[in-house]
Amino acid sequence: MSFAAILSASRMTADSPPGLRASLHFAGQTLIEYQARQAAQAGASRIMILVSVITPAISQAVDRLSADGIAVALVRDMVSMVRDAPRDSDIVLVADGAIVAQAHYEHMGAGDGDILLVTDDSRASAPFERIDAGQRWAGLARISPALLFGTLDMIGDWDLALTLIRAAVQKGARRITVPQDDLLEGRVALVENQQQADLVAQAITSAVAAQAHARGGMDHYVLSPLARMISPALMRMQVPALQVRIAGIAMGAIALVPIELLWPVTGLCLLLIALLLAEISDRLDALALRAPPMGWFAFGAPVAALIGIVLAGATTLAADLALLLAILMVADRWRRTGQARPWMIVTPATALLILIPAGIAGMLAGGLRVAMLLAIASVGAIILRRPN
Repeated sequence: MSFAAILSASRMTADSPPGLRASLHFAGQTLIEYQARQAAQAGASRIMILVSVITPAISQAVDRLSADGIAVALVRDMVSMVRDAPRDSDIVLVADGAIVAQAHYEHMGAGDGDILLVTDDSRASAPFERIDAGQRWAGLARISPALLFGTLDMIGDWDLALTLIRAAVQKGARRITVPQDDLLEGRVALVENQQQADLVAQAITSAVAAQAHARGGMDHYVLSPLARMISPALMRMQVPALQVRIAGIAMGAIALVPIELLWPVTGLCLLLIALLLAEISDRLDALALRAPPMGWFAFGAPVAALIGIVLAGATTLAADLALLLAILMVADRWRRTGQARPWMIVTPATALLILIPAGIAGMLAGGLRVAMLLAIASVGAIILRRPN
């Protein structure tokens, strides 16, 4: 069943000077933006953000979400809520400042009727709202249209979230209990300041990184592990993925200079660094729950690597290898490699790791031939292992 989402963005942080919890930096964006992307990834067709004041940070977050195709609306009063809330689908309610692992969003999205995500009362769950003597609300709830509009009709105070939770408890909504390990390891948390947000981001994003799409070839075995080590630090430094991707393209262009000056090994090493920067950019997008780019911009650094291979080889064999690698590169990026295992896919990074030692040994022509044979075998593996 389809659903919409309501996010709260009105509580203040414990930082000095204070600001909105929704505006805290989290995984390369504002906290409210991350929550919205989680809801959208779980299947929310529309997202409403409850705000008391529309700040520049909230406005910019809405603009970024809208640019990514996520339907977002700001709600400031009861009249707007009654007008904008869907009457034929459930609502997933997210607490102000709540960080919940994506798996719990998926469970809420797949459910039906009134559901509360709860946690047993303990020291670890103390920041969450108590709902009875033994449990607290863990920051997510699925609310039926009947309960939502019935509550809107009788609500007097504009604290919609807590009023809805109390109404759901009185109605006997089904409860899903969060394991205590999720609280202790930061996969479910209520953040009140930037320091807490940074700590929780490390726990959440490490799980996201482990679920990222596996690339083929040496991208999978060499570049991806390096990107996993580097990207969390860049994320904490608030380095945008776009800037890292542009740096990778620039590095690829610079690498062509030493190749033209007949220093092929130096240029090929710089091209490998350019591909690493592109992989780091993909990883930063994944940590922020953004879809990685699939258009021409995503191929900037790899295309520079292919041009470098052609210039370094200076033969028709090098040109043929570059064309074959381009096909494999697009197939890998667009996930059209069928059932081929990662080690069966030859990428530009794989070719560079063959050509660099061959160039050091003065056998660049032999390295080109080996890379060509492996690329041909890779195409054959993709075709022959394609499902019937």
